[in-house]
Amino acid sequence: MLWFLLAVALSYFFIIPDNFLLFCPLYKTTGIQCPGCGSQRAFHQLLHGNLMGALQQNLLLVLGIIALVYHYGIKAVNRWFGKNFKSVFSHRNALWWGIGLAILFMIVRNLSWYPLNP
Repeated sequence: MLWFLLAVALSYFFIIPDNFLLFCPLYKTTGIQCPGCGSQRAFHQLLHGNLMGALQQNLLLVLGIIALVYHYGIKAVNRWFGKNFKSVFSHRNALWWGIGLAILFMIVRNLSWYPLNP
């Protein structure tokens, strides 16, 4: 956990997205944006408290972080208070739904509509 916090702190203070972050090989070779394109810039925006900037860079990353916080929050409540709440992400098909959502996001993102295609 300490290494994770150290990595977040280092990325907050020392990474400038314009000249440091990696490029997407799929986008560079084909021009197609994958579901992860813009996630590094979106994470950088979130670290600096710019939620709207993060949503503009990669909506799927922000929704994924919210889903992870919800899921592990339910697990923490269950462990700490002895409850038995079920997370919607505990379902056996949740992984397939997530993969399908990522594929759908990729398809919609590569259409020429403004909100998802920056």
